[in-house]
Amino acid sequence: MFGRKEKTPAAQEVVDSASHTQEALRAQGKRAPTPKRSVQEAARKRPLVPNDRKAAREQSRSSVRDERAKMRQALDTDDEKYLPLRDKGPSRRYIRQFVDARVNVGEFLMIAALVFVILSFFQSLAVQSAVLMAFWVLIVAVIVDCILLRRSLKKKLTGKFGAPNQGDLWYGVTRALQLRRLRLPKPQVRRGQYPV
Repeated sequence: MFGRKEKTPAAQEVVDSASHTQEALRAQGKRAPTPKRSVQEAARKRPLVPNDRKAAREQSRSSVRDERAKMRQALDTDDEKYLPLRDKGPSRRYIRQFVDARVNVGEFLMIAALVFVILSFFQSLAVQSAVLMAFWVLIVAVIVDCILLRRSLKKKLTGKFGAPNQGDLWYGVTRALQLRRLRLPKPQVRRGQYPV
């Protein structure tokens, strides 16, 4: 009939048969003829879409889930192998330990902002102006503390690793602005336990 074609073998069957013929040819050594081009091309072909899409999708999801679990555990234990790229390296580990060892004024900024929002509901003008003034003093103290942290961190990194890498100082400052409990990777040193 018109339009009816012979059934072509599946891509996996062609790949399997080509690989078997190539193994047989290798076993024969130099005496074997060179395989045809069509046989070599068929051996290189891979199916674009797997036969069982549902199983492939589930396998992909489980591998992504495993990677996320490993990364989450690495953020808790500071395991270098599975950390995100921004946290890897000896200089970043040194920065984390240095920032976690000191008391940073920036840690308390979010708590102060919450207190400021709660106290701003009071109708008393004296209370509102005092709270606003205290908040601005805290912001200035945070800026000064971040500048001092940046200078000391640059000095320490230059002494230990040479010049600091791009983004190292900003990494330290942003870590100093986070609450200690919420920092990721989690702090591995106590306060006052500066790295050597």
